[in-house]
Amino acid sequence: MAVRASTKAVEAALATSLTISRSTSKKAALKAPHKLTPKARRRSKLKAVTEKSMPVGTTGLRRYRLYKPPSQSTGAPRPLLVMLHGCLQDAQAIASLSQMNRLAAREGFFVLYPEQDRMSNPQGCWNWFATRTGQAQREAESIIAVIDHVCQSQRVDANQIAVAGFSAGASMAALLGSRQPTRFRAVAMHSGVATGVATSQATALRAMRGRGPVPAALSPADPGKPLAALLVIHGSADPVVAPSNGMNAVMQWAACEGATAIAVRKVQRGNGHAVTITDFKVTGRLVATHRLISGLGHAWSGGAPGLAHSDPKGPNASRMIWSFAKKQFALPQSRAKGQFLQP
Repeated sequence: MAVRASTKAVEAALATSLTISRSTSKKAALKAPHKLTPKARRRSKLKAVTEKSMPVGTTGLRRYRLYKPPSQSTGAPRPLLVMLHGCLQDAQAIASLSQMNRLAAREGFFVLYPEQDRMSNPQGCWNWFATRTGQAQREAESIIAVIDHVCQSQRVDANQIAVAGFSAGASMAALLGSRQPTRFRAVAMHSGVATGVATSQATALRAMRGRGPVPAALSPADPGKPLAALLVIHGSADPVVAPSNGMNAVMQWAACEGATAIAVRKVQRGNGHAVTITDFKVTGRLVATHRLISGLGHAWSGGAPGLAHSDPKGPNASRMIWSFAKKQFALPQSRAKGQFLQP
């Protein structure tokens, strides 16, 4: 009985730490995904136009939402951006928070929002840390199955796929990028934890607080092929996922290919938060870039107003992610793909 109580305590602490900052109450966070201000409601009208459940083998059903850009049924295949939500969120919540559909409508790309099953995690968290039991790997496989289904049923360019996520979704994005590098041309993490530093809820909680082990470098199966480039966005004032996690993720990617920091610069546009950018390159190729946003907490940078875990002040994380992915899509295919194994 004591063991069961302890497990429940860890689950509660994990969900709280993943999604509720010290300045946001639990009540507000629980209401946030569907409680929009009138202004936020107007901004979220470009909602995903398709919602389905589908069988994905051993993992059962995986719900998702898919945003289709205007006139997607004609012309050349379009890029696909996979967006993974955080704890206490769902597909619609991350779509409203990031306003990615608005950007996709203008730029002409699909946005896929896989959704975690509450039976797999009552808090809606992706179990990115559960590698010891294999749950993390099974969830990653189910997301890949959804991507395959969308690629087969829609006019998607399978050579232009990127994955991004927030908080627990960012950690799952890193896991996907390390396990299935040939499937993605870019990986983006917003306020997440590097892959391989946790194998349970308890170790995940320690890692989020900045007390986890230094992540091991990814092991290349073919040293001649690089990983998909990594973008990490993290707030310097994040009380939920320690800022050190962002740099750890970048260093993990860089160590895999012997990349080094070649430029550190500070950028500030308008009234937005200042950003310190560190690029890691090898032989002129960008392996990873770290963007530390000064004063940002555990919130989507430049997100929709009126929502929990949103800092409308910016800079706009959605634009950063799409711009980063778009640049990777423009590179020759042979330079963007890799075949790597998780440590």
